[in-house]
Amino acid sequence: MSLPSFTLLYDYRCPFARIVHEHVLAANRAGADLAVTFAPYTLNQGYVPEGAPAIWDSPEGDSVLSALEASVAVRDTWPASFAAVHEALFEARHTHSIALSNREQVASVLESVGLDAGEVFAVVDSGGPRRVIANDWTHYHHDLDVFGVPTFVFNDADAVFLRLMDPPNGDDQASAALMTQVIATMALQPSINELKHTRVPS
Repeated sequence: MSLPSFTLLYDYRCPFARIVHEHVLAANRAGADLAVTFAPYTLNQGYVPEGAPAIWDSPEGDSVLSALEASVAVRDTWPASFAAVHEALFEARHTHSIALSNREQVASVLESVGLDAGEVFAVVDSGGPRRVIANDWTHYHHDLDVFGVPTFVFNDADAVFLRLMDPPNGDDQASAALMTQVIATMALQPSINELKHTRVPS
């Protein structure tokens, strides 16, 4: 089955984003070859009071955007390392309860996958990654009504929020089959607007 390319939005704060992103990474390891672009979407901006500075213009941004900025720097400068960094940042946040709220915490993750944290933060300090975060949030929120993560964006026109309950079980082929099925449903069945189980399986 030929699947369309898509953009997948993320914020390391969200456990449901972790589940979906780990399935996508596992699917690609299994050879699914999903044509995915990973894009940051800061959830913190959604809680900024009206009239207050945007999170990327606020001193608070230095802590809450640190991991996202580093990930964008890696994605755009060392793309071959992005998948490893992406997975490691989710694991640090949700398995090891590391807040990723300062450079020391983020640096330890970068170095754990073989990157030079100083080089990554030099790219962050250029301001480019923060501009990407600001531009992406503004576009997806204002133009496509995105409200959270994980959200899939097809053709920069159709945004679909997806919540999966179960993380990968170690079988990358199972993740490939799952993501092929759900992406085909989202992209090729636009008449399905909402599908939600009324109860969470026990």
